[in-house]
Order: sequence, then structure tokens, then C-alpha cells
Amino acid sequence: MDWVDELKKSRKRMYIVGNGGSAAIASHAVTDFVNMAKISAFTLHDSSLLTCMTNDYGYEVAFARMLAMHAGEGDMLVAISSSGKSPNICNAVEGFRRAGGGKVLTLSGFKTDNPLRQLGDLNVWLDSDNYGIVEIGHQFVLHNLSDRIAAKLQAAG
Repeated sequence: MDWVDELKKSRKRMYIVGNGGSAAIASHAVTDFVNMAKISAFTLHDSSLLTCMTNDYGYEVAFARMLAMHAGEGDMLVAISSSGKSPNICNAVEGFRRAGGGKVLTLSGFKTDNPLRQLGDLNVWLDSDNYGIVEIGHQFVLHNLSDRIAAKLQAAG
């Protein structure tokens, strides 16, 4: 939680990426981080931009290319992949690092040795091979984080 506190204090940005159900989790989390925790948070799956990047450069590097344009020092990336094997999500982490971004939180499940789990500064892995269980767990982690930041804001007045 210190990372998110620092992110807020320094007025840096949080990017959250995922595919399919994980993209929906990312959108929901951005809503909570912006509305409740008052953090500058974004997803990268705007349909026009994403289809442009995938058409021009390929889906595996679309998020990485967008992060190369947007991410900066002190920003944070939350990378979500239930299997931890999505090449575009793993490449997003690497692109974020190349862009000089800050901390990376990964959320994955399925196999203990999935590629995404090796890439973050903090890696939350859920011991399940059931998409529903893993996705609910990821949603819980992000809700809990944004709720804790919101509670700190309320306590501070």
C-alpha cells in the first residue's frame, strides 16, 4: 500500500492492463481508484487506440507501445492475466520498464511458474486454475487496495 500512497502523493499515474475479463476488472478498478482513492488511473483498452496499435504493430506489443508513449518515472503498472501467459501483458511490463516506469504489481493464477509472475516488483498469484476464482480474487485485491486508500483519505478529513 506504500507504493500507492507514494503514487498519490507524487501525483503520478497508475496504468492497469488486462485482456477479456481481466480488462473488465481493470476498468472497474480504474473507476474505484479515480473515484474513491483519488488516484490518476487509466486503462489502455480504448477500442480505437487499441485497434490502431494492434493493426499497425500486432496485439502482442500494443500495450507496450502505448506505455512507451505514456508511462514515466514514478508511475505504476498493474498487469492482470489469469493464466500469467498472455504475451501482450508480459510485454506491457517490459515496455513499462523500458519507458522508465516505476513499480509493477502483477496479478495472475494457474501455474506457479507462469511468466507474468516473474516480472513484477510484487506478484500476487492465486492457486487456482479456474478463471472465475482467479478473476474474483484479482477483483478483491484491487477493491481492497482502493478501499484502503479511500479509508485513509476519509480518516485524514
